[in-house]
Amino acid sequence: MDPVHHLVILGGGYGGLRVIQRLLADKQAPEMKITLVEREAYHSLKTEFYALAAGTVADRHLRISFPEDARLEHVCDTVTNIDLTNQKVELQSGEPLSYDDLVIGLGCEDKHHGVPGAQEKTLSIQSMRRARKTNQIIQNVPHGGRVAIVGGGLSGVETASELRESRTDMEIRLYDRGENILSMFPPKLYNYVTDWFIENNITIINRANITEVDWKTLYNHGEPEELDAIIWTAGVQPNKLVRELTNTYELETDGMGRVVVSQYHQPAGWENVFFVGDCASSEHAPSAQLAEAQGDQIAVLLVKKWHGEAFPQKMPRMKLKGVLGSLGKKHGFGLMGERQLIGRVPRVLKSGVLWMYKHHSG
Repeated sequence: MDPVHHLVILGGGYGGLRVIQRLLADKQAPEMKITLVEREAYHSLKTEFYALAAGTVADRHLRISFPEDARLEHVCDTVTNIDLTNQKVELQSGEPLSYDDLVIGLGCEDKHHGVPGAQEKTLSIQSMRRARKTNQIIQNVPHGGRVAIVGGGLSGVETASELRESRTDMEIRLYDRGENILSMFPPKLYNYVTDWFIENNITIINRANITEVDWKTLYNHGEPEELDAIIWTAGVQPNKLVRELTNTYELETDGMGRVVVSQYHQPAGWENVFFVGDCASSEHAPSAQLAEAQGDQIAVLLVKKWHGEAFPQKMPRMKLKGVLGSLGKKHGFGLMGERQLIGRVPRVLKSGVLWMYKHHSG
């Protein structure tokens, strides 16, 4: 009898879910058992957490059930340690899990850059639970209250614009350390977004330097500013467990702390471990579609490995469609290859992409 291959997947995000979907649908896949470790009971649409935090979307619209299949077991638990040497995953419940192959897709968390008070005294949109908590606090901000968002990248911009949609009465301030917001985008896009912010009465503070955070006080260049809530969107880093793993096993990391992997999504020296999503180094910017593209490839490689076949000499290039950002429910901006999009079209496209994803995954 052929052996049953036991795959353990840590994290039910975009990459982990895609590996599961592809393996379960693959008619060539040998006998396998997939154990998914994910502390939430469902897959969450993390790219939309900014809307949950702003209160424009209910969390039930951002949940998708995991597939139901006899070969898949969902363990609703929290990972406490990963033991690569003994091929074991330790869980909060105390029952260790052994694996033949491991996919690590534990995602990322906020990076606070050593700013005193930032970790304990700011709100986050990095997880469903934290975005929900952010929403509760935002809804309790009094009429005409002031909210700060620290970080003018895609997350900060989407959060600020969605907050404006949700609370027209509030004063919204976006702090960014660069010369302009959305510095990773071309001038046409960040100028369009800057103009939209001015029209919609959102204050942008460029060249900010947040030196300290206290409850309801933000220190910019050492000067205190009183606020009713502070949301942190100033950068991410891999999950704490992944950071610990890189130290324990001396795995090579990139400038963002992500694990450097081969074209087969594996760290050097570990043939049965794959990294997917925000934990894995890539030439591309982190995104849901990148995690899915990686997940597609990992599923193909696992089936080859289980059949005893060699991996291809060169992996195909991952085709990514581009980036779409929203400015509330009616406007947006995007980059599709060389094409720069502004106005209603990118917003409609973003809604369509989300609908398709929910429709095909749900």
